[in-house]
Amino acid sequence: MEKRRKVSNPLGLAVLAWLTLGPMHPYELGRRLEESEKDRSIKYNRGSLYMVVKQLAKAGFIVEQETVRDTQRPERTLYALTPEGRAELYDWLGDLVARPRHEYPHFGVALSLLSVLPPDETVRLLTTRLDALSDEIAEIRGRIEGATAQGVEWVFLVEEEYRAALLDAERRFVTELIETMSDPGYVRKWQEHFGSRP
Repeated sequence: MEKRRKVSNPLGLAVLAWLTLGPMHPYELGRRLEESEKDRSIKYNRGSLYMVVKQLAKAGFIVEQETVRDTQRPERTLYALTPEGRAELYDWLGDLVARPRHEYPHFGVALSLLSVLPPDETVRLLTTRLDALSDEIAEIRGRIEGATAQGVEWVFLVEEEYRAALLDAERRFVTELIETMSDPGYVRKWQEHFGSRP
């Protein structure tokens, strides 16, 4: 059974992780998320970041350390990781790494209802998806190669490798599904069951 957490938004986990480097204000946290492209893996916007920071502070995982002000910017509050926050970070991250979690991807929803679509339409749509998957895999591979050429260590690219591996597996699955949907036997059975419906 999945553990209930005081803060469950994955953005909170990213905040805790970045704060292991030292105290930061939310603006700095957001900038680092964007520059490191972690926002490709973690849903993020400025409003949600500030909300998560407040939740983490309320839970006792981070604490206001000081407020700084320079002449050009408004006041900014620096937040630091507490011992409880560090413990939560390692527990939460360890849980995500060790235990598979059932998720509800949109494509899974579509697949569960796929029999509603006529086979020829399904093949057309899946072919469009196959092209999009190939484009996305090529983009990710290019991103990884570019970062590696700049000396970025593999561990900082592992989520992109994972994303590419998932998309590659999906591409193989979709290719096989197109073949199955094109089979005359399936088309005939679909027409017998669904062909007469309005």
